[in-house]
Amino acid sequence: MTDPVPKTTTDPRSAPAPDDAGAGSARADVSGLTYEQARDELVTVVSRLEAGAESLEDSLALWERGEALASRCQEWLDGARERLAAVREPAVGSARGSTTAGVQDEEETR
Repeated sequence: MTDPVPKTTTDPRSAPAPDDAGAGSARADVSGLTYEQARDELVTVVSRLEAGAESLEDSLALWERGEALASRCQEWLDGARERLAAVREPAVGSARGSTTAGVQDEEETR
């Protein structure tokens, strides 16, 4: 009796997705994107995945691309957060220094 399900010689999970050389290249592709470009493309990817009209392989490729885009957006947000913290830190430190100096001056006059 013949098996009705054809057997594959390769594991489909290890096959690269169509039009994609793998998750590594998907991440490399996004390295030059601005935050806005990555965010806009991520919105498109999510919309396509939510529509559910893609094949399994295409859906996996989209998912990997979406992960790469989300990581790129997070890199931009983390960088912005660090820059804001760096700008705020000296301002907070000088404000505290002024308060401390004022208290010291006040104590010295007593």
